Amino acid sequence: MLIVNNVSFQYDKKNVLNDVSFAINKGHIFAIIGESGCGKSTLLKLMYGLYDLNSGQIYWKDQEVLGPKYNLIPGMSYMKYLAQDFDLMPFITVAENVGKYLSNFYPEEKKERISELLEIVEMTEYANTKAKNLSGGQMQRVALARVLALEPEVLLLDEPFSHIDNFRKNSLRRKLFSYLKEKNITTIIATHDGTDVLSFADEVLVLRQGEKVVQKKPSELYQHPNSFYTASLFGEVNEISGQYFNEAENCFLFPHQLTIVENSTLKVEVVHSYFRGGHYLIETKQLENTIFFEHHNSIEMGTVVYLNKK
Repeated sequence: MLIVNNVSFQYDKKNVLNDVSFAINKGHIFAIIGESGCGKSTLLKLMYGLYDLNSGQIYWKDQEVLGPKYNLIPGMSYMKYLAQDFDLMPFITVAENVGKYLSNFYPEEKKERISELLEIVEMTEYANTKAKNLSGGQMQRVALARVLALEPEVLLLDEPFSHIDNFRKNSLRRKLFSYLKEKNITTIIATHDGTDVLSFADEVLVLRQGEKVVQKKPSELYQHPNSFYTASLFGEVNEISGQYFNEAENCFLFPHQLTIVENSTLKVEVVHSYFRGGHYLIETKQLENTIFFEHHNSIEMGTVVYLNKK
């Protein structure tokens, strides 16, 4: 188990993280999400031992994670950390980058391992290409393969799919997270992408301005968000007064959770219809509020409709 206990950190006298605590079971995929600048990347670096804590402790099993004050070479040997800058060697090939830390004592096993990793990140055809000739997304996939090479106990991923094309991203995510589960590698991913969280994470930690907001399973977080901020991390969301649904508190509803009905107290006027492939996203006005809902057809601007929860 990885334990983060009351961790606080300052950078240039500015609070970056404040009293953050959580625990991660071995083999789990744990997502950290939040707006830019909330402390996600800093938290990963602290968990890897790149910085010294101002207060608190971090443990993997019974071993404390310590920073540069205690380690000549920062970083923990049983962890691997994938930063956003990739750190590839530009003048050697993709295969050589991936196999950089693998032993040369068994060349056939090394070759097979490199091939396996390149297949996971869909870079087999670029094995003999020098890293300097790759695109940003291709470099990111090679960097992913390299951190997996020695099968770490703990893997820290900072926005691991940020440079990868959307058409390839979904396939890569499925292959990578399936592999991590199969190998029982404890994985912490800092991300702004709700798909990483909803489809693959066992648990989610929401950060805001360096503080822990909530920690839950992704399905619970999505279905019952505790705030507009939390809900907005998963896409377009509406904050609607609970009075329209006979509820005491405001409701945070995603567009697909609203539907047109014959009559209700929630009366809106259509402003625009956005084609989204399998449906239209309808933008409406209700008093001073903007409300979005999904519909199978476009709706003419100015049309008045009534909405309710599905």
